[in-house]
This record gives sequence, structure tokens and C-alpha cells, in this order.
Amino acid sequence: MTTPQTFDDGVAVITGGSQGVGLAVAEHLADRGASGLVLVGRDADKGQAAAAELTTDRCRAVFVAADLASPTVADDVFGVVDAEFGRVNTLVNCAALTGRGSVWDTDADLWADMLNINVRAPGLLISAAARMFVRESIEGTVVLIGSVVASGGPPPLWPYSTSKGALHALTRNAAHSLLRHRIRVNLIQPGWMDTPNEDAVQKRFHDAPDDWKEKAEALQPWGRLVDPAEVARSVCFFATPESGMATGAIFDIDNHVHMAGDQAAHNLDPIWGEQHD
Repeated sequence: MTTPQTFDDGVAVITGGSQGVGLAVAEHLADRGASGLVLVGRDADKGQAAAAELTTDRCRAVFVAADLASPTVADDVFGVVDAEFGRVNTLVNCAALTGRGSVWDTDADLWADMLNINVRAPGLLISAAARMFVRESIEGTVVLIGSVVASGGPPPLWPYSTSKGALHALTRNAAHSLLRHRIRVNLIQPGWMDTPNEDAVQKRFHDAPDDWKEKAEALQPWGRLVDPAEVARSVCFFATPESGMATGAIFDIDNHVHMAGDQAAHNLDPIWGEQHD
């Protein structure tokens, strides 16, 4: 049996790395031998606590407080990466704005925030990572976290679905552009995921009852929502040589095969299932 490829001595930059999927990714890469982790987020207390917990004799984790909506986010993040580690082996973009808005109530500010954070920021970070990969002669990897609603999504996720759909083009174009440098770019699209933030989101935006999760899981083919750990394992697959030359791939993890059959069970009313970091 072939054993999973390690991430020995690798350095990873993980946006949204102090919670949810991002933290799960950091933990899995640390288990696979990472020597450096750069956690990017907004909450300094949470981020520094996560970095301290992940730091061991063989792995040093640092937290970078950064605003993904800022046009200088790539310089802010990779300036620290260069100063702390001098190189990077993989960039994992987990952070995203997950606000709600439909055709009827999405204003210009929400459009700007959604596109700046969910599309422009990953683009700027990929460019910065690619320059460092080439400078250090590293066959680097980029893994983006998208969403199954990129194909359209329910009405309250109009700008969010649009931003995740844009990641398709961003992924494929970057993968093609960086091919000759042996830099691989892939996109993972989770469905409705069980993260600590999901309960708050469901109650804030959808007035969900306390038992919303139990009701939602009862309707799913696997009887549960997507586990962040299974997304993290998939990230490790694409971040390491385990995935070979795979690049430009769009990989779904969900209870449903999208664009095939009846997905009524996925679109609970009024609870709209979705992935959140």
C-alpha cells in the first residue's frame, strides 16, 4: 500500500488558519511534517492562540493579522513570510466572506466586500506566492477553498455564489499560467459544512432553531454535514506530491452530485445549506 506523501520541512501560508477549515488544514499539515505555518486572519487573540498551540519542537507557527479586503494584503502577508521563513511551499486560501444577499437586497458595499475578499485577495496572494516559488526554485502548490454553490446556489447567496464561481476561472487561468514553472493550482469545493461558525450563521441569517443541525443531517445521504477534517485531508492531497501533476482541478466534497438529479434535500427552507470558514 502506498503511504500518503508527507509535507516534511514544508512551509504553508493558510488564510483563515485560526479557525474552522483553515485550522484543520494547519493541524493536518503539521502532522505531515510542516516546519513552518503562517496563519492569516483578523482575530489576533484567536490567531495567536492557534499559532501557540500548533508550535512544537519541529514546527513553528506564526500568526499574521491581515485584512483580506486591503489591496496590500499580499505584501502584508508575504513580507512576514519572507522575514520569518524566507520561502513557502504551499498557499492555502480558506478565508472568505460568507454574508447573505439576494437579487432584491444586495447593495454595492456587499458586492465590493465579497469580490475583494473572495476573489481579489486570493488572486493577489497567488501572484505573491508564485513569485516566491520561482525565486526559491520551489515547485509550489496552491489550494483554494471554493464552494459547490459556484454553479448558481440558492437565492440568499447571490454575491457569494458569484464570487465562488469566479474562483473557477481564477484557478484554471493560474494553473495554466504557472504550468511551465511546475506550480500547481487546484480548487476544492465543499458543500454544507459542520464548522463552529455555522451555527451562528444559521441563527443570524435564517432564524434557525436550536436543532437545525439535526434536522439538516437527517436529510443528507451520509446522515451528516461535511467534516472540516475531510476537506483538510483533501487539501493535503493537493498540497503534496501525492496528487502528482494534478493542476487546474475542481474537486467537490458534498452530499450531492451537483447538476444531477433532485437536490431538494440540500436546499432546506428556510435554512440554506452552505460552507463557512
